[in-house]
Amino acid sequence: MRFPRWLKRLGSSLLIGAQAITSSTKGNLNKSDLIDQLMEAGPASFIIVLITGISAGTVFNIQVAAELSRQGVGSEVGGLLAIGLAREIAPLLTATLLTGKVATAYAAQLGTMKVTEQIDAITMLQTDPVDYLVVPRVIAMVVMAPLQCLLFFTVAIWSGQISSTAFYSIPSNVFWNSVREWLSLSDIPFMLIKAIVFGLLIAVIACGWGLTTRGGAKEVGTSTTGAVVMTLLSVSLMDVFLTKILFG
Repeated sequence: MRFPRWLKRLGSSLLIGAQAITSSTKGNLNKSDLIDQLMEAGPASFIIVLITGISAGTVFNIQVAAELSRQGVGSEVGGLLAIGLAREIAPLLTATLLTGKVATAYAAQLGTMKVTEQIDAITMLQTDPVDYLVVPRVIAMVVMAPLQCLLFFTVAIWSGQISSTAFYSIPSNVFWNSVREWLSLSDIPFMLIKAIVFGLLIAVIACGWGLTTRGGAKEVGTSTTGAVVMTLLSVSLMDVFLTKILFG
């Protein structure tokens, strides 16, 4: 029985991810590359998260606040936005944005190194490519994904407050009182747990697809596309599982 190639690559990615996690706990990492990867997953992606967060908070109010105001419960807009962002919208949209921005870069970079035999050269120098290339990327995503998610949440909820006050005349103190009433103490930590798991998935799958690239330059594009598709599917399925465990 022959397994489909995507399944083999997924298995290889999980093994690479397990090795990367083990190596990172032992301190085996390329510190110079780690700074570059932190910049790639963090500051270089801030503007995308910022703009999307503003849009998400505003669009939510356009869709929901108007209807709630017509029904006389406009005072609950803040709380509904807060739990929607914390439990689902912020971690999932942040993961989607990082997949498009960072996972594509990881898969393309490592895929290009693989087909140009740079990975083989690193191995011949008695350096483990997982320690040298994958560990910094995994750490960068695990560190930066929750920070990006928190940025998204903060920007979106402030955007929601400003737009609800400007468009629907909901006083700011009413909005924030609703947020405090609806949002539980566990919602923010659970949101960050989701973001960490999603960040780990993004890094592991993107790096795994890059390192298992074979062929020529055309295959690099195919691997990059495959990494994005598999990452989005994995994040979506993991989101269902985590939502049930954390908020069910």
